[in-house]
Amino acid sequence: MPLTEQELNQLQRHANQLRRDILDVTYWAGGAHVGGSLSIVEILVILYYTFMNIDPRKPEMEDRDRLVLSKGHAGAALAPLLSRRGFFDFESLKSFNKFKSAFGMHLDKHKVIGLDASTGSLGHGLPMAVGLALGARLQGKSWRTYCLLGDGECNEGTVWEAAMAAAHYKVTNLTTIIDRNKFMLDGSTEEVMALEPLADKWRAFGFLVKEVNGHSYPELYETIQAANTEKGAPVVIIAHTVKGKGVDFMENDVRWHYGGLDSDMLEKAKQKLAGEA
Repeated sequence: MPLTEQELNQLQRHANQLRRDILDVTYWAGGAHVGGSLSIVEILVILYYTFMNIDPRKPEMEDRDRLVLSKGHAGAALAPLLSRRGFFDFESLKSFNKFKSAFGMHLDKHKVIGLDASTGSLGHGLPMAVGLALGARLQGKSWRTYCLLGDGECNEGTVWEAAMAAAHYKVTNLTTIIDRNKFMLDGSTEEVMALEPLADKWRAFGFLVKEVNGHSYPELYETIQAANTEKGAPVVIIAHTVKGKGVDFMENDVRWHYGGLDSDMLEKAKQKLAGEA
């Protein structure tokens, strides 16, 4: 069944809150990977509020679903999401990326409650996710692994080695999602290292490919639901997104791959989110 209007409204409220939280974390930290954090908001929200079997009261629950944030520099999105989901106090994020904080720019599984994998060195997340999914299958477990990749990250050879393994072993208890915001550290993906035809490359590696608007809850819901029931081959979802989504002066601007906000810019950005300016 499709999402109800009530469910859609609730997911949108979560997204609006998370975008504000990302801006706050960026401000508190003095800088963060804000553009690529804003682009994955809807993906994270629908996974953690709709699809993933998790229990914040039991963060190490054996049969929980796992998420590997392979684009680990977007911890400024995942940390507040985990907080709002109930894993830890939101106020603790005021120390984000500060000396002796539990929250580094790239989150550490051993320090952040609810985090399933330490990531940040690009290209390593999908190999870990394939291993987790294979481990679940070998143990006869029904829990699912999700892996969220950056598009620029798909330049890494380890991504494609893992893709070959996933297809060869038919790792269908893994759902791979690519944040296709079309920008990376210092330019557009197609200028720095062209990815297109990206969908054809994944098909050539043995994946079923689905492309969606990564900011559309109905599309994400339908596609993830279908991916989670696919038994013939692993699925990759290419989610077309906007870097800096929601803040017009950040959108599609590579300068906001990493950036800081002073108090005036923070207020301006929040006004943009609220549609007040």
